[in-house]
Amino acid sequence: MNRLGALALLVVGAALGVAAYRAQINALSSPHAVAQVAIGWAYLLAGLVAWARRPANRMGPLLVLTGLALLARQLRYSDDPFLFTMFFILGDIGYALVALSALAYPFGRVTDRAERVLVVAGVTTVLLIPSSIAFFYGGTASLSGFGRLSRDSLINVSANPRLVELLQKSEIVLFFGVLATVFVVLIGRRFWRATPRMRRILAPLVLAAVAFGLRAIFECVFTFVDRPFAADYVFWWQFVALFALPLALVGGLLRAHWVRAGVGDLVLELEHARPHELRDALARSLGDPTLELAFWLPERGTYADSAGRKVELPENGARAVTYLDHDGEPLAAIVHDPSLLEEPKFVRAAGAAARLALENAQLQAEMRAQLAQVKESRVRIVAAADEERKRIERDLHDGAQQRLAALALQLRAAQRRMDAHEAEADPAVEALLEATVAELQAANEELRELVRGVYPAVLTEEGLATALESLVLRNPFPVDLDVLDGRLPARLEATAYFVTCEALANVMKHARASKASVCISRHNGILTVEIEDDGVGGARPLENSGLSGLFDRVEALGGQFRVDSPAGEGTRILAEIPCES
Repeated sequence: MNRLGALALLVVGAALGVAAYRAQINALSSPHAVAQVAIGWAYLLAGLVAWARRPANRMGPLLVLTGLALLARQLRYSDDPFLFTMFFILGDIGYALVALSALAYPFGRVTDRAERVLVVAGVTTVLLIPSSIAFFYGGTASLSGFGRLSRDSLINVSANPRLVELLQKSEIVLFFGVLATVFVVLIGRRFWRATPRMRRILAPLVLAAVAFGLRAIFECVFTFVDRPFAADYVFWWQFVALFALPLALVGGLLRAHWVRAGVGDLVLELEHARPHELRDALARSLGDPTLELAFWLPERGTYADSAGRKVELPENGARAVTYLDHDGEPLAAIVHDPSLLEEPKFVRAAGAAARLALENAQLQAEMRAQLAQVKESRVRIVAAADEERKRIERDLHDGAQQRLAALALQLRAAQRRMDAHEAEADPAVEALLEATVAELQAANEELRELVRGVYPAVLTEEGLATALESLVLRNPFPVDLDVLDGRLPARLEATAYFVTCEALANVMKHARASKASVCISRHNGILTVEIEDDGVGGARPLENSGLSGLFDRVEALGGQFRVDSPAGEGTRILAEIPCES
């Protein structure tokens, strides 16, 4: 709206206000007349402010129209028969517009079907019944709210005072009784269904429900009570509510406008914001604490959060999604309250202000996603290696070991048969058979040790504690063993076992230690594997392929692996692995 149009409306409003006041003092006291004019001006001024600030929103024009209608309504008290007839018939549409303004808040339109039906019913009521009254009002019957004054209806066809009284009471019951109750119920329903952000925006509607409720009480008091003992109090209560309602409505609209102005501050806030702080900054700027942020990962063709985890965008309508792009390529998606869909430019402005930070966050999210993929692949590699170890262990145990054992038994049988059939066995053949059996048994024992190193069956069948006890018994030096009871997930048991096995192997090969200790415990969701010896120290993990392999295995499970080995002070190997507590 331009300044000339606003000035014209102000002039019209001022003229209507003066005319309304002069018409009312014939039937109302001066303070009451001023109050009625003040209500109309409040709607008019609030509408002009809203129209100027939010020209695309229909709330401004609607409030202006409501203010003019409420001012014009007071001309029904005029002595002029034409003015009386016209504004008696059309005057109550101002109250229908008050209800429409509340139901159309904050976007300037009524979208709910039940609310549209209510608006149609209200407008029909305030047009149809006053028109019917004007047909039967002959200037002698008393009209509610007019005191002792009588006016002439220009469209009177047949004076019927009793029918006029019945129609007036019917209008009060229907409009300020039934429809006002439905109005309050619909406002309550909208509040109940609204999201937390939308409830804050809809707060002025609570005042609308109060205003209509008080106006209904006021109309009923004057219509159905002969001596209204509290009429003056009720009048001023409903005046305050009706006067404050347009101010509250325009205040809610301007609050949203002020939030939009806060987008400029978002740029400064994001200048030093970290990626995980970006969501909070956008949520504050858009006034939606439930806001979620997802970044587009081109290589994976999906959206992910700031930690790199895949995000499924909602499609059920309970949440809304605004997509942001850069140079035609997807950049991010903002999952937000559906009420923000009414202001898409607002959301995109916030996204544009945050674009640089979003691009940086997208790169970091992609890096984290790649890191997560690497970690997942490491876990799969470790799991695949353990499965392959188990397969080799089964193949060796069920294949080569069994064949060597069977061959040794066959040679023993051949040796016994030869001794039984020949009186004097050839000593050389006897010695050869004995040596062959001994070599086979030695080979079988070496193969058994190899099988234990590949993947001991006792680890799968009996658990970590039993497997480590078996390992310690085969060591040539004393080992103090302290292992927690109970079973752990297979990959944790395998990792703890191989860390201990490799550590003790290094003690035996390089440490020249007289003793060692193994302690495996679990506390606060962390499995700790600690191996110490009193050897010469000086171990270097990067030069030891066995220790570097353990580092990869522990890291694959999200754990930490450290080696403390000062020269001459022994070695301490520590692995800390997350586990279910």
